[in-house]
Amino acid sequence: MTAPAPSGLFASVEDVAAALAETGYIPSKATATAVFLADRLGKPLLVEGPAGVGKTELARACAQARAARFVRLQCYEGIDEARALYEWNHAKQILRIQAGTAAGASGGDWDETRSDVFAEEFLLPRPLLQAVRGTGPTVLLIDEADKADLEFEGLLLEVLSDYAVTVPELGTIVAERKPLVFLTSNATRELSEALKRRCLYLHIDFPDTELELAIIRSRVPELPETLAQQLLRVITRLRGMELKKKPSVSESIDWARTLLALGVAKNPNAAVDRTALASTLGVVLKHRADIDTATAALGL
Repeated sequence: MTAPAPSGLFASVEDVAAALAETGYIPSKATATAVFLADRLGKPLLVEGPAGVGKTELARACAQARAARFVRLQCYEGIDEARALYEWNHAKQILRIQAGTAAGASGGDWDETRSDVFAEEFLLPRPLLQAVRGTGPTVLLIDEADKADLEFEGLLLEVLSDYAVTVPELGTIVAERKPLVFLTSNATRELSEALKRRCLYLHIDFPDTELELAIIRSRVPELPETLAQQLLRVITRLRGMELKKKPSVSESIDWARTLLALGVAKNPNAAVDRTALASTLGVVLKHRADIDTATAALGL
């Protein structure tokens, strides 16, 4: 079995950073380097970090940057082979069998019909098989892998080791070109060492102020600079508090867009007043206890 070629989407670390920036995703140097190495070495990239820091969006941005096919497998407790790899179209098979039975009664070839029901046309490929069979550039996202059962990791190990899927009735399907694979995890469960060994690793944390300011400029360019800086100062204070869920980068962007929608940002020298802060805390904080904590700490 010939090993499939690497995905080959990016030429250098700088190429990754520039290509992602064009999509609106501003990566750190470590992120751009990890993506380039995963692409060049043909290895999956395991991305961990708090919810909302851009793990899923990283995979999506890579696909967008290179006009690659984006295939997403959303993991959950109880996910099985039928949802991840493939299953047979049973309704269509039954119809073919019924037609074959009728043909057999009138002298048709029933043996041919019986073998025909496991042909390609009855196969329903799911995300892993879709990515393996892809002939063009493909990005495969295995999202929230930590939510799947430990037994499901065995299936991932098999597929990600050889980039091949065996369908007993059809044989082994081997990728012509490796997809660029991302696995994301919120670390709700420790992934097995066997799976980790097959991956490169990247931890994405909340960005520093400079990087997050660049992200907001990219996603919400209409927001005045002074307002963006004030917003980030408040976000930084919130993340320093003892909260059930700290504000994510995506929620920072939502808050910036909220201020635009409310007309707070019409004046280039506008500032966020206490009333605007108090009335929009629900954009970035999603627990009543967190809102009460922030309201008291910020003097709202």
